[in-house]
Amino acid sequence: MTQSAWDRPWCASFNVENLDQEVEVVGWVRRRRDLGGLVFVDLRDRTGIVQLVFETEMLSYGEKLSPEDVVRVEGTIRRRAEGQANLDLPTGEIEIRVSACEVLTSAQTPPFVVEDDTNASEELRLKHRALDLRRPKMVRNLILRHRVVAEARRFFDEMEFLEVETPILTRSTPEGARDFLVPSRVHKGEFYALPQSPQLFKQMLQVAGVGRYVQIARCFRDEDLRADRQPEFTQIDVEASFITEEDIFFLIERLFGRIFPMVGIDPPETFPRLSYAECMERFGSDRPDTRFGLELVELGPKCEGCGFRVLESAAEEGRVKGILLPGGADYSRKQLDGLTEFVKPFGAAGVLWFKLTADGVGSPAKKALGEDGCRRFLEAAGAGEGDLLLVVGAPERTVFAALGALRVHLAGERDLIPKDRHDFLWVTDFPLLEHSPDDDRYFAMHHPFTAPLPEDEVLMESDPGAVRARAYDVVMDGVELGGGSIRIHSAQLQRQMFAALGIDSAEADERFGFLLEAFRYGVPPHGGIALGLDRMIMLMAGRDSIRDVIAFPKTTSASCLLTEAPSGVDAVQLKELGLKVESGGGRNP
Repeated sequence: MTQSAWDRPWCASFNVENLDQEVEVVGWVRRRRDLGGLVFVDLRDRTGIVQLVFETEMLSYGEKLSPEDVVRVEGTIRRRAEGQANLDLPTGEIEIRVSACEVLTSAQTPPFVVEDDTNASEELRLKHRALDLRRPKMVRNLILRHRVVAEARRFFDEMEFLEVETPILTRSTPEGARDFLVPSRVHKGEFYALPQSPQLFKQMLQVAGVGRYVQIARCFRDEDLRADRQPEFTQIDVEASFITEEDIFFLIERLFGRIFPMVGIDPPETFPRLSYAECMERFGSDRPDTRFGLELVELGPKCEGCGFRVLESAAEEGRVKGILLPGGADYSRKQLDGLTEFVKPFGAAGVLWFKLTADGVGSPAKKALGEDGCRRFLEAAGAGEGDLLLVVGAPERTVFAALGALRVHLAGERDLIPKDRHDFLWVTDFPLLEHSPDDDRYFAMHHPFTAPLPEDEVLMESDPGAVRARAYDVVMDGVELGGGSIRIHSAQLQRQMFAALGIDSAEADERFGFLLEAFRYGVPPHGGIALGLDRMIMLMAGRDSIRDVIAFPKTTSASCLLTEAPSGVDAVQLKELGLKVESGGGRNP
């Protein structure tokens, strides 16, 4: 049988409509079952499996096959014997009676079973990633990623966006995360940087008149990793001219309405909007999960003159807020001590708790506050019998960080998060700048090119910390999917922004002169957003780590176990680059 490779059917493409057809299929042996006079083989490719039957003169061919052998077979499709159908499989009612078999390559015994329920460690799977990617759930993740990107490209094409590629080798403009640097062989002693985002280039495209830009962009940040972060990542990068925040909201809501239904998630036509200030006060987070309650309760006024100096000083010097956990009075002392340990990494000294039970009030503060004093705090939180109030007093940033994390922890512990519900929202009006006490200077909360709200521009010099930004994040189920802003399009305002960041005119010209020069020749109002593709696919696929939706990810130590990158290079390469490696480098043994 001669057949073009592009016409050859996939393993999972057959059903009862193909009965009696002669076919050719290729793939990997998933499993072999010898039944004496019959050998059944499950043949697998990226679409699924089909059952092969080896009998009579072909029996010896089937008996020699091993898991992960790569084979090409010819045969005839027939219906499975009565009672042998597997309706959980697309091909479960048919099988292929093999008439010819060719082993293209024989496989050694793999280091782990290539099945979804493998017990192999993640390290082993990453080291043998090619095998890991054969597992059906990993294949499904790659297919979902492809389909989402393809649909996003169709959507933006319909909206008349141009996909434009921006440079990977660019200039280092340190502000925020660390750059990955690439030494130049031609210009010794000088370095390129891998882009943390295409920010400046997409703004330059607006100056150029492109108007509507999109890119599936590769980005790089040399920062500490976690489950939803990688040193190299992909974002759907968007920028457009003559728009406002409302235009971006409309655009992304329509995009999500196209891609999330692919996995059975139907976003609302318009997303709720919460200001940054409201999010922090209610949820202790600028990316709140609104699928459950446990909102933060203000308790500062109850601390004044309460007689418990710990609370009084916390309210005077910072904030005191709490979380009311309905039914939480059943927490044991050991569990409550565990909550204190939970908040310590966020800078809080601990959690002060109050219980209301049929026997009265319980709290380590009862001696200082008295029964009535404790009840005042419980009443302020709206507590009923059987409830638990958890209180943190500290500087505002610490209170929000500790209670925001504790809120999510409690919801998971008490199973309060609905499994079949998904909440989308926009977070708006972020602070333009945030002050670092350690450096005694301001940093851009998003980036230095974000425009302030027009009504706050007058505060840029007198009170920069009070200026709100025309910035926005889109959040799903407590996970930030993307962020963006309306950009500064005035050279004068851009210089004001640089000055607020401690960047004087000379440094601004040296680092961003090309942008300021372009601004002299007519800049349209513009803005955009970047969506984290890896994170979005992770949520759509129901996975806990973005490593599961990236073909070849790095570990939490930014290493590739497959290729053993990063690695040393030979002396000749270093000499060409004018570099010398100090002793003590390299991997730890």
